[in-house]
Amino acid sequence: MEKKNYDDLIKKSPLLQKMQRGEEVVWINPDLCPFETAEKNTELTMADIEDAEKRLERFAPFIMKCFPETKDRKGLIESVLTPVPEMKALLRDKYGAGLEGNLLLKQDSHLAIAGSVKARGGIYEVLKHTEDLALEAGILKPGESYEKLADQEARDFFRNYKVQVGSTGNLGMSIGIMSAAVGYQVIVHMSADARQWKKDLLRSRGVEVIEYESDYSEAVKQGRKMSDQDPKSYFVDDENSRNLFLGYAVAARRLPAQLQELGIKIDREHPAFVYIPCGVGGAPGGITFGLKQVFKDNVHCFFVEPVQAPCMLLGMATGLNNAISVQDIGLTGQTHADGLAVGRPSGFVGGVMKPFLSGEMTVRDGRLYEYMRDLLQTEDIFLEPSACAAVQGPVKLMESEKLQEYIRKHDLEKKMGKASHILWATGGSLVPPEVREEYKSTYLE
Repeated sequence: MEKKNYDDLIKKSPLLQKMQRGEEVVWINPDLCPFETAEKNTELTMADIEDAEKRLERFAPFIMKCFPETKDRKGLIESVLTPVPEMKALLRDKYGAGLEGNLLLKQDSHLAIAGSVKARGGIYEVLKHTEDLALEAGILKPGESYEKLADQEARDFFRNYKVQVGSTGNLGMSIGIMSAAVGYQVIVHMSADARQWKKDLLRSRGVEVIEYESDYSEAVKQGRKMSDQDPKSYFVDDENSRNLFLGYAVAARRLPAQLQELGIKIDREHPAFVYIPCGVGGAPGGITFGLKQVFKDNVHCFFVEPVQAPCMLLGMATGLNNAISVQDIGLTGQTHADGLAVGRPSGFVGGVMKPFLSGEMTVRDGRLYEYMRDLLQTEDIFLEPSACAAVQGPVKLMESEKLQEYIRKHDLEKKMGKASHILWATGGSLVPPEVREEYKSTYLE
């Protein structure tokens, strides 16, 4: 579309006008379908998620050998699900969010190895590629323990290959750390808004970091171009990768056991609301897809994006997906939530999410720091600001007429007392102490 057509689009849409002004908005997805209908039109299935889960189990001995901190979970990279009742009380007292039911924090912020949700999809994609190469070359035979991939002979083999990725930060860290552990040459193409400490950490692991003055999309474009020129280079495509998507989706398969341990049900009478920060869309999309496969119509998933970079909301609300960017409607794409600083969404994820996603909302940067301090004060848990976007979900749930209408439409009013609200925390545990202190004293409007 030409720019003048975007202007016409904006004139006809009160939602786009509010977004253009940088206001916080709530959008309910008009294309949400019952799960039975939605799954018929989706190329990926539960079988694909199960296949990904089994692959991660095969790699567990290798992961344990390379990353001893994963031994307590037998090489599975998984995070805890934590009730946060003090935070729930604060949300009520400070923001008027009188939530009934449970408030829980899914701490992908503390996943082993990469310290963020990207440890799921990013690490899975590297391992899938590693398995493909190893089996093809015969250095691994079906039925053998994958622990042998940590041997020097295997590392010498993988040193002949490259892995490249474009990132605003956390995906680059997960790809970089795991690829370096396997033995690959690794190049991470990073946009200008990526945090310096993330670049420094990657370089300390032997990863080559190439920096771009422009945004995330340019880093991806240049990374893909450079990788395509080398037949032994593999590019991890955050915008279109099925493998990344399935790695994230495995999270949902592991959630029922964690809920059971806490004595929490998710069923028709006990609905779940899940709030996930969103950048290009891969991680929240994969997690949502998995959750819908597991819990079907009993789970209601919402993405949360910064007011200046609501790319997935813009793509889905207009139906244009990756054919429109936030800059096309006059937004900057710049945000303190560096992992969410994406101007153009994944068209693949937008298409898959069309019948599954309940809705989206946006959040001002200033609120991210406030929510971060709230969680530290009440639960003594640190998240990086971008991860705190999830907190906007329960705050908006009670004050937004659109969300209240959603609750009525889905016949949930009488079930809210038995509902569970899950904040999906996406990153934070690797943030250096001095940067944490800087975050704690950052105040924005």
